[in-house]
Amino acid sequence: MNPLLISALILGYFLILIIISLFTSKGANNDDFFSGSKKSHWFLVAFGMIGASLSGVTFMSIPGWVGATQFSYMQVVFGYFFGYIVIATVLMPLYYRLNLVSIYTYLNQRFGTYSYKTGASFFLLSRIIGSSFRLFLVANVLQLLIFNQWNVPFYVTVAITIGLIWLYTFKGGIKTIVWTDTFQTLFMLISVGVTIYIISNQLGWSFEEMYNEVKNSDYSQIFFFDDWNDKRHFFKQFLSGIFITIVMTGLDQDMMQKNLTCKNIGEAQKNMFTFSVVLVIVNLAFLVLGALLFIYANHIGLQIPDRTDNLFPLIASEHLNTFAGVMFILGLIAAAYSSADSALAALTTSVCIDFLDIKNKPENKREGLRKKAHLLVSFVMFLVILLFNIITDESVISSLFIAAGYTYGPLLGLYAFGLYTKRKVYDKWVPIICILSPIISFILDKFSVELFFGYKFNFEILIVNGLLTFIGLLLISTKENFKN
Repeated sequence: MNPLLISALILGYFLILIIISLFTSKGANNDDFFSGSKKSHWFLVAFGMIGASLSGVTFMSIPGWVGATQFSYMQVVFGYFFGYIVIATVLMPLYYRLNLVSIYTYLNQRFGTYSYKTGASFFLLSRIIGSSFRLFLVANVLQLLIFNQWNVPFYVTVAITIGLIWLYTFKGGIKTIVWTDTFQTLFMLISVGVTIYIISNQLGWSFEEMYNEVKNSDYSQIFFFDDWNDKRHFFKQFLSGIFITIVMTGLDQDMMQKNLTCKNIGEAQKNMFTFSVVLVIVNLAFLVLGALLFIYANHIGLQIPDRTDNLFPLIASEHLNTFAGVMFILGLIAAAYSSADSALAALTTSVCIDFLDIKNKPENKREGLRKKAHLLVSFVMFLVILLFNIITDESVISSLFIAAGYTYGPLLGLYAFGLYTKRKVYDKWVPIICILSPIISFILDKFSVELFFGYKFNFEILIVNGLLTFIGLLLISTKENFKN
């Protein structure tokens, strides 16, 4: 595709986002930035969360994964569904009852300052890793399709990528993001639908024929029960999906911050229940797209790239019509930025509330402090993306979940211990437990074949990590009950 055309599309797209931000951030203050003043409509939050939870990672990596894992990812998605039910019925009532802005202040009330700072620190680490992976993905595509042809260095591409997010979020924060994510989710879903239609049309298939071809292909197997050591085994993926959802949504300031902008717990739960159902359907559509991409590649004799993340952009930009290429670019931008913008706001919120204690600062200094934190978080993400460009050699989504398995595990253990026991802990020892648990988990994962008779961990290492944290907290706890 012509790089000038792509650049014009991106500029036009962000012009719309900036216009939305101008309307939604009018008269915005810190409360609007952090919590949307709790005036968001639940259906807007639910729809916008689809794009934020899927992101550019899903947009490219999930279709690319189909060649090696078939539709086994749906086993994880079914786990997601039950994880969202846990969030809606256990965690969200707690957050609303305590009227939290940062969900990690619960740890301060339950355990103490050291636990609180540890939990918030693990979120910052987790979300910076995850969001930087997502932005790394979109920056790579922009570099390939546009900036390489103009000899623009990768670091400039990354700076532009982050700068565009900052431009439409710096004032309104989460109040603006609820609206921009709704717009971006719509574009992402239209892009997927249009691409499926175009590929089916190129292959000469009606909708029914497309359904039958995908169903009867080698790619459509969902359930795997035969080999317990197989990473695709149902129970491994299903249980992993439940816990991945609990930690990466329910214990994640980014995803929960949107939910906490709803007017009350009832509307927030309606949002979560609706979102959990729609997300199953949307993920299935991505897998169907993946199967079609591989079928189409075989049909035209296209060699599958070593990094299967690149299959979708390769076919969309070089082997389908211009309209397909346009929709791919817009879909990718929408998917990547709907996740990254809210992450930037959530990271800023956590820095301001959990570490800078912004609520206890003089009124006239709060907004300036928040803007400085926003710039600092943006710069850190810029550096991390450049680091990924040097060291990464795995599928983006696999790397994301592996990282999450280690960094979210201590959060899982902390919240489980806080919610399901009444015991007090020696607060100063909590950071040590939370550091040791991921290290032990890594060692177990590294030598699992030797230690566990050929068993190889996959995403369920998250469960092990959380369990180790829980056991560690039990060891440093007292029988004295916590008074709620």
